[in-house]
Amino acid sequence: MTAQPLDILRQYWGYNQFRPLQEDIIQSALNGTDTLALLPTGGGKSLCYQVPALCKEGLTIVVSPLIALMKDQVYNLQRRGIPAAAIFSGMRRREIDIVFENACQGAYKLLYVSPERLKTDLAQARIKRMNINLLAVDEAHCISQWGYDFRPPYLELAEIRALMPEVPVLALTATATPQVAQDIQDRLAFQNGRVFQQSFNRSNLSYSILYEAKKLDKLVDILQKVPGSAIIYMRSRGDTQKISNLLRSKGISSDFYHAGLSVDERSQKQEAWINGNPRLMVCTNAFGMGIDKPDVRLVVHLSLPDSLEAYFQEAGRAGRDGQKAFAVMLYTDTDAEQLRRFFEASYPPLETVRRTYQALGSYTQIAIGGGQGESVDFDLQHFCHTYKLEQAVTHAALRLLEQEGWLALSEAAATAARLQIVCNRETLYDYQIRNKQADAIIKVLLRQYPGIQQQYVDISEGTIANVLHIKVEQVIQVFAVAEQQGILQYFPRNEKPQVTFLRERVAAENLGIDLEKFNFRRNNAQQRVESAIAYAERRHCRSKQLLAYFGEKRAEKCGICDVCTGRNEADMSEDTVQMYQRKITDLLKIERMPFEEVLKAFAPRKHETVTAVMSYLVEEEIIREDDNGNLYVAKMSPSSS
Repeated sequence: MTAQPLDILRQYWGYNQFRPLQEDIIQSALNGTDTLALLPTGGGKSLCYQVPALCKEGLTIVVSPLIALMKDQVYNLQRRGIPAAAIFSGMRRREIDIVFENACQGAYKLLYVSPERLKTDLAQARIKRMNINLLAVDEAHCISQWGYDFRPPYLELAEIRALMPEVPVLALTATATPQVAQDIQDRLAFQNGRVFQQSFNRSNLSYSILYEAKKLDKLVDILQKVPGSAIIYMRSRGDTQKISNLLRSKGISSDFYHAGLSVDERSQKQEAWINGNPRLMVCTNAFGMGIDKPDVRLVVHLSLPDSLEAYFQEAGRAGRDGQKAFAVMLYTDTDAEQLRRFFEASYPPLETVRRTYQALGSYTQIAIGGGQGESVDFDLQHFCHTYKLEQAVTHAALRLLEQEGWLALSEAAATAARLQIVCNRETLYDYQIRNKQADAIIKVLLRQYPGIQQQYVDISEGTIANVLHIKVEQVIQVFAVAEQQGILQYFPRNEKPQVTFLRERVAAENLGIDLEKFNFRRNNAQQRVESAIAYAERRHCRSKQLLAYFGEKRAEKCGICDVCTGRNEADMSEDTVQMYQRKITDLLKIERMPFEEVLKAFAPRKHETVTAVMSYLVEEEIIREDDNGNLYVAKMSPSSS
């Protein structure tokens, strides 16, 4: 029997109505229709698969590439009384086996699985035994090689569908161009599917590019003028702490965050910021994914992101409560060249990739011919130091190996300590009688962690130690002895990044790299970089530019960005405007071309003026952009006749 979506929403989440399109998406999935949901950041994607999972009998499998997000969602679902579990890189084989078996027995309503784990023989054998009601694919843009965050294991999902031919798929993403949206449907083998797209327009969010040579002075000025919670995005980890310290010296409540911090540090910093103290977080792009904080008033980028998809997602974390908010990028003439250099470094020579792969095999001690499916703790800094490798280039080489499907790199998300009591009750009772300290700890385990005799559960050694007023080391020692006696199985907490070998290790000279695909992805990445630069340098309504990039070509001017409000108007005489206008239109009469090519026809020192004039011409529809992104003269004006 199918429950009603609104009843489920009220029962488990306490809301009386859905956000726009949520109910339509849910109903489409419940009707058994393959569905693609394009919702902006903060649009409530997760409810679109969590609600139908509870409406019908059976299990929903959720594919997600982000360990931290999976763990967070499982935790929140369990708090609401919804049985859920996750399988991801870094878990032991026996633990994975138990979770899969529990899923076959109907123990969960939602099972989150990383794409790497879903393609294993172990997973595919169990899927055939599961009563699956929906396959949800989160961050679905990862399946498209046109997309900005391509993940090869996502390509296997169409094959997974063959194991559950009657099960509909629900794909969800917050960042997809029309080309990527179509690719998602093709790659997932949609059958008569439906697409639901909420406009990416954020009428409450003011986008601005401020051309400032003294970025830090301007940042302080902005923070003093715009009250409320804020996020400051940086490219490098080191700069996050440096800028945070600078802001604190100016009396501005601030902290810093990046993926190099321990999991406990990141968790504490994130929680403190969500609670409003500190006011702002200076961070890399590792911060923000899955964070539910609707009252962010300001997002500032001090460097140019490498794609408009990344920028749109990060800027979109401001104003999710619908109130007025600001997304500001501070930009200088050197930012574009810095981003182009960063792009070039992201695609090292293939010989460097092979050398990195060979060193990785030695570092992990994986033998040639072995290692498929094996996860190993991996410290990039130590790896580079050991083999005298440059860290940025090495990281880029590893990412290319990931794109080629040779390995997967996990983010440093903590795997909590997990434990299961595996002996029968009589054996456990006898063990408790003979071991006084173990008896006290086992009693806490049984009281604090229901289900610990049926399955692995997350535990906290610190909590147990606090309850008994003993040291954590004593708890761990008791676990070690009890495990040797066959009483329990204990997996200590692990917060190290890991590398997973997706194929058997081969000799470096036999490492297969598809040059055609390599060059295809490189060219796409370069186009995304140039689109980001063009966005920053064009004097054209910021919101219209972003919406056009995501396929909304007929959007109205927002009226609140830096261009619409005239905050960055160049100080030019009418004669200067007319002179540049004639040159630009004469150029476009000869041949249609993208903005970047028009800019190349002028000396670099004139680019700012040319950009301002072109913005005016586009706003007045004297020049327009065709579907291929090329500009052309749409109508003549008195100044160009």
